[in-house]
Order: sequence, then C-alpha cells, then structure tokens
Amino acid sequence: MKKWTKWLLLSLLAIMIIGGGWYTVNHFTNLTSNSSKVVKPKYVEKKNVKLVALGDSLTHGQGDETNNGGYVGVIKGKIEHRYHQTKVTTVNYGVTGDRSDQILDRLNQQSQLRSDLRSADVITMTVGGNDLMQILEKNVMGSERQVTSSVESGEKTYQQKLIKLFDAVRKENPKAPIFVMSIYNPFYTYFPDVTIINKSINQWNQTTQDTMNNYKSMYFVNINKLMSYGQYQTKSQQQQLIKEEEKANQGQVSQKRVIEIMNHKDKNLNKYISTEDNFHPNHTGYVEIADQLFKVMQKHDSWEFTRR
Repeated sequence: MKKWTKWLLLSLLAIMIIGGGWYTVNHFTNLTSNSSKVVKPKYVEKKNVKLVALGDSLTHGQGDETNNGGYVGVIKGKIEHRYHQTKVTTVNYGVTGDRSDQILDRLNQQSQLRSDLRSADVITMTVGGNDLMQILEKNVMGSERQVTSSVESGEKTYQQKLIKLFDAVRKENPKAPIFVMSIYNPFYTYFPDVTIINKSINQWNQTTQDTMNNYKSMYFVNINKLMSYGQYQTKSQQQQLIKEEEKANQGQVSQKRVIEIMNHKDKNLNKYISTEDNFHPNHTGYVEIADQLFKVMQKHDSWEFTRR
C-alpha cells in the first residue's frame, strides 16, 4: 500500500472515531441534560399586597398637613405606581407618643392588630424615638458625661424591649419582610453645634440595627441624615449653619431656646419638619421618608412577588 494511501485511511478512521465519539457523548449528554433539566420557578407580581404599619407618631403621620397618613399613605401610591398590577391595602397602627413597650402592649391587647399582622405581606415599623426622648428630656440640660451615661444605661433596657417586640411580631408573622426606620434629630438645624444629641441618636439607631441583625428578613431604613439635616446636606452648608447657631446656643441646649423653637408656628429651618410642632415631619418630609423606604423595599422585594 502506498504511503499516502495509508495516511489517508488512517485520517479517515480518526475522523470517524472522533466524530462518532463526539456524537455519542453529545447525544447522551443531551439526553441526560433533558432528563434532569430543572425548571426555574416563575415569579409574578401579586395582585394584592397588604402592608401593616406599626409604631409611633411617625407611622401615625403626625405633622402631615394633608392628612394622608404620613409615609403610609405615600408608600401605597409609590407601590401601585411602580407595580401596575398590584393593589395595595394599608393598615396603620401608629400611635403618637408610644414607646417600644407601649407598642408591644397594644399588640398583646388587640386581637385585630395580631390578625392583621398574620395576614400581612409586608410590615413597616417606627420605634425608639420616644424611648430616647424620655431619657434626653431628663438629662439634656446636664453635662455631656451625664447624658452619655444615661443613654448608655438606657440602651440596655431599650434593647430588651425591642427583642420582646420583634419576637411578638415574628410570632404572628414569621415570613413577611419587616422594614424598620431609624430615628432622627428634629432639632439639628437649631442645635447643630450640640454634638451630644447627634451622638445619642446615632447610638440609639445602632442599637436598633444590632438587634435587628438577629432576625431574618428585617431591613433597616436609615432616614437620620435626611431628616436631621434637611436641606443642609453638604458639609459646607452644615458648617455655615453651625457658625450661625453657635451665637444663639453657645454650645448648650437651653430650656428657653427649646420652648422658643417648639412655639414658633410660622417656619422651621428644616424644610422637612412641620411648623405645627417643629418636631414631626411635614408632608414633604413624609414623601422623603417614603422614598427612602421604597428604595430599600425594592432591594428586598419578596413581598411583591409570588412563586408559580
């Protein structure tokens, strides 16, 4: 046999073996693949979403001059605008002045509240502001060391109350995502040079966040900087504000100055704070809060989709 003929036959044989092997492997791989193919679940928007809001005056909507229910009224519209197929039902269990333990008492005493929690697709909460205010009202006129000591001592009690509250909510509804909003400093624009208030609020928010970390599907919505600083969001704006207010405060919180602020019904230096009491958000403020809340809700959107 000629040498070139021999090489031709060997080449054809190699092609047949390789080709046949490829066909065999590919054929059986496809069979195996098709037989064990995993069908991914399909997620579709829910037609109905129930949002239950639990908390204090920020949930109640205190200061909202439109009487739209504060952020709860705004978030309903945001969800329905973003998810066109979804109809949102909201139930508002916010009570002005409630501390964490008082919110828990209402939950334990009101069967309808517990029933609504059980059927909720999503839960929102505002808590902690009145707990801290109770401490600051007693100590804010004292020394920085006194305030710090009182806040640190109060943190332990607050955390224990939070655990009881979160446990009670999770007992009624183990699955629905819970979005908890931070507290803020409504007096920052008037006392930007009094750092102990901001420090106390930051500590309190951290305690809330640390406690939440022990629970699944609980998400922190930080509105502190937004609502405390208002339109003064840059460092240069804040420094200018401090210079102006140092003349009035001289680094201290005076009872006279607080009363003046609370009684000033015409305007507030912070455009997000209501002039009704110069403490709670106005409607513009609640819109901003709802914006922050919705951003976090969109990142953790299991409440909006159902598996098919």
